Amino acid sequence: SIILLILAGSVTHCSQPARQSIGSIERLDPALDALLDTTSKIEVLADGFVWSEGPVWSDTLQALLFSDVPENKIYQWSEKGGLQIYLTPSGYTGSVPRGGEPGSNGLLIRNHQLYLAQHGDRRIARMEADLFHPQSAFTAIADKFEGKRLNSPNDLVMDRQGNVFFTDPPYGLLKNDQDSSKETAWQGVYRVSAEGKVRLLTDSLTRPNGIALSPDEGTLFVANSDPEKPRWYAYELKADSVAGGRIFYDASREAAAAPGSPDGMKMHPAGYLIASGPGGIMIFTLEGKVIGRIRLPASTANCGLDTAMDYLYITADNYLLRVRLKD
Repeated sequence: SIILLILAGSVTHCSQPARQSIGSIERLDPALDALLDTTSKIEVLADGFVWSEGPVWSDTLQALLFSDVPENKIYQWSEKGGLQIYLTPSGYTGSVPRGGEPGSNGLLIRNHQLYLAQHGDRRIARMEADLFHPQSAFTAIADKFEGKRLNSPNDLVMDRQGNVFFTDPPYGLLKNDQDSSKETAWQGVYRVSAEGKVRLLTDSLTRPNGIALSPDEGTLFVANSDPEKPRWYAYELKADSVAGGRIFYDASREAAAAPGSPDGMKMHPAGYLIASGPGGIMIFTLEGKVIGRIRLPASTANCGLDTAMDYLYITADNYLLRVRLKD
């Protein structure tokens, strides 16, 4: 396993011949065999974080990037180089120290550029430095809607035309939705066009969180992490608006039995929605059928896929995990 030591507020690591494995894989439908081999295990790649989030694979770096939200840092992990700090600060660049969840959350890489959902700076931003030479220099992609500051953008996805869809719950505000600096009366799901126009798609969700697009980009999936309404929703995309909002899956039963809520998710190109939720990771068909679960001992925040679809990476509380996918 990779053993992490916390020294002087930093995370370090050392390598061992075999990695620790935790949790279990529950096979609920033969369809899962097309995605996960029966010998797949859940590897611990690193631990010791405060709250790991937003894993995204970079072909350029041949490495995974992921956020530690309370620590205001992005880490880099690779098979060759192990774990190292990639960028700090990552989500709050203000000069006045603050607590809460100030860092970056969801991350996205497109055209060799890093896009971030920044809690502390309350925006979707693009890092201006190249991936090999990261710097905390950012350009805002979206920070206001109709003149009002966003709450704390949480997660994001980009379509093939360059439009960014993102969620904006209040988790990054110091006092959540009771924070006096909150400028909107809702928690929104937004679309910012490639030209920079921000449009509110829906304000009906109490805690919009993870977000994903179907392979044909005709359906937008949004996780609602409200313990009272732990659900995934599906919306039909109509140009720059949505229609037909429906409950894709209600996880109330699972939430009553295991820690965690619907959170970050990724769409596998073969049409599987892989979503963090109560008890770990849930794997859905596009029809909303659960075909498998990756059960974990920690609340699970998000997941990511490498370009070759060789591995599923998982951020769960203090862990960075990996599961081998089927060749």
